[in-house]
Amino acid sequence: MALKISTKTAHAEQSQKHVPHRVSWGDNLTQLSVGTILILTIITASFIGLTIDSELDPTNNAYVLMRGSTDRYGYDWWWHSLVAVSKETGEYQPFFFEYYVVNPAVENGNDIIYGQLNSTRERRRKPSYALLKAGTWGSRNPRPESNTDHAVQLHGFYPATSFLASQDRMFVNIGDGVGVANDTYLRGHVRVSAEDAERHPEYLSDAGEMSWELRARKLLRFNVGYGTSRFFRFLNAFDMYWHVEGMKTEYEGTIFYNNKTFDVIPERSFGYQDKNYGKDYTNPWVWLNCNNFRSRNKPELGALSRTSLDVGGGKPSLFDGLIQLPRQLLIAFYHEGQLYEFNFSKFWELSVVDFDVDVNAVSDGEKVVRWVINAKNRLKGTRIEIDFVCPKDTMININYESPSDGVRRHTNLWNGGYSSGTVRLYKWVPAGTFAGVPTLVHSMLPGKYELIDTFDGELGGGEYGEY
Repeated sequence: MALKISTKTAHAEQSQKHVPHRVSWGDNLTQLSVGTILILTIITASFIGLTIDSELDPTNNAYVLMRGSTDRYGYDWWWHSLVAVSKETGEYQPFFFEYYVVNPAVENGNDIIYGQLNSTRERRRKPSYALLKAGTWGSRNPRPESNTDHAVQLHGFYPATSFLASQDRMFVNIGDGVGVANDTYLRGHVRVSAEDAERHPEYLSDAGEMSWELRARKLLRFNVGYGTSRFFRFLNAFDMYWHVEGMKTEYEGTIFYNNKTFDVIPERSFGYQDKNYGKDYTNPWVWLNCNNFRSRNKPELGALSRTSLDVGGGKPSLFDGLIQLPRQLLIAFYHEGQLYEFNFSKFWELSVVDFDVDVNAVSDGEKVVRWVINAKNRLKGTRIEIDFVCPKDTMININYESPSDGVRRHTNLWNGGYSSGTVRLYKWVPAGTFAGVPTLVHSMLPGKYELIDTFDGELGGGEYGEY
C-alpha cells in the first residue's frame, strides 16, 4: 500500500513551499514470502488490538501526565471552544477556554516559573505552573469603540501545587476552585489588567476579564488509534498526544466578558472539546474543526445535528525526537452520526492524504489562512475533499512555551474561530458486474467515486503554525 502526503506551507511573513513528502509501504506485497506475510499479519493484528484498547479506554480524557516518566517534564491540557450569542448585538461570537499544566513536579511546585524570564533561562529552569487560558476571536464586524469585539487571549497563572486532576476521568481544578472542569461542567475566571499585561510580557497575555459557567453534553467523539493506547502512553512514546472526547459538544450557560453578557445556547453552540499532552509540541501544527454544517442536497434540514469535521496533525515525533515520521494528518468526518475516517496510523486501511496550508492566502479580497485537504480510505472506498479558510484579522497567534526550556518556538501559531468552507464526501462505486466485489480491491477495478453530498460549514476552529 502507499501513503502519500504532500504539503505546502507559508509562514506569516513569507511564502515557502515544501517539497512533497512521499512514503510507500507494501507496493510489492506479491513479492513477499509466506513467513514475512505472516509476521506482518501478526503485527497488524497487534496494532488493531491496541487501537481497540484505546477506543475502549475510559481514561483517555483523564489526567495522564503523572503516569510515567513525564511527571517532571511535560504538559497536559483540556481545550474547549464554542460559539455564544451577544446579548447586546445578537451576533454570534466564538470563545475558547483551556485548563493547562506544565512540569508540575519540577522543583517544589510552589513557585510560578515563567519561561520567558531571563532569570529562568539563565538558571536553566523549566517553566512550571497551572494556567487558566480564556479568550475570544472577536466579532466578525468589530466596532472600534467596543471592548469585546476584538480577538484576545487571557492568561491566569497559578503555582503547580494549586492544580488537582483525576487519573480516572476528566476532572481538573485550578487555583483552589477558580477553574473547574469535568465532562459535563466547566467554570472559570481570568482577569489581567492593562497595567499587568504591559508590565509583565512573561504573561504572554492581553488585557481583559472573562468568567464562564457552562454545562456540556458530548455527542460525538474521535479516538485517534493505538498511539493513545495504554501501552504507548506507558512508554511515553510520542512527544505530543491527542484525544477528542467531545468532537461535537453542546454547551449551555453564560459567559461574561468585560462586563458584557454572552448566552451559550446548546443547539447553536457548535462546541468542541479535546485534549493534548506530552513532552513537546508538533511542528508543523495543524488543526481544523467545524460543527456547523448544512447539506447542499437537503438544505431544508438546516444545521445538521450530527455532522462534524476534525483534522489534526503535523510531524509525529517519538522518544524525544529519536524517531521522526513524515508529515501526517488524522481526519474524522461524521455525516449524521456515521464516521468516515482517514487515519495514517491505521495503516491497514490504506489511507492516502494530501494537504496544503497557506497562511498568506487571499479569499474575496481578504487575507486568510487556507487549508486544502484531500484524502482517500482505500479499504473502505471513501474519499473526502476539504477547503476551508479563516480571516487573519480575526485570529490570534496563540502562545505556548516549550516544557523543556520555556522557549516560545511557535511564534506564528495562527488560531481562529471563524473558519468556513466546504467538505465534499465521496463513495467508491464499482462498475457493472464488479458491484459485489469486496471494498478492499475497489481501487484496482473499473468504477468511480460518486459524490454523497457537499457540506457548507462555518464558525469552525482552525490552527496552523510552523517554525
